[in-house]
Amino acid sequence: MALPFTAMSTPLEDAMDTLIRIFHHYSGKEGDRYKLSKGELKELLTSELTDFLSGQKDSLLVDKIMKDLDSNKDNEVDFNEFVILVAALTVACNDFVEEQLKKEGF
Repeated sequence: MALPFTAMSTPLEDAMDTLIRIFHHYSGKEGDRYKLSKGELKELLTSELTDFLSGQKDSLLVDKIMKDLDSNKDNEVDFNEFVILVAALTVACNDFVEEQLKKEGF
């Protein structure tokens, strides 16, 4: 599957391509091929966000994330719902970086 970007894609286009590829790598192993089941979501989080999950002690974290993301309550996470998770985590990381820079006087 190739995205409609030119051969000389930008870093942002590469990031978009990566998000799409990662989502579809995990989706469709169970049920709807365009959505993540809870098991697929857990596999994605465990494999792709290892640092995020390694610091968490809550055994129900994946259940909570699934419940929060599943806005249409179909017990699956579609791409739009997945992007919300990635965006929220990215904003949290940016906030952390900004706080660190402020502490360092930048």
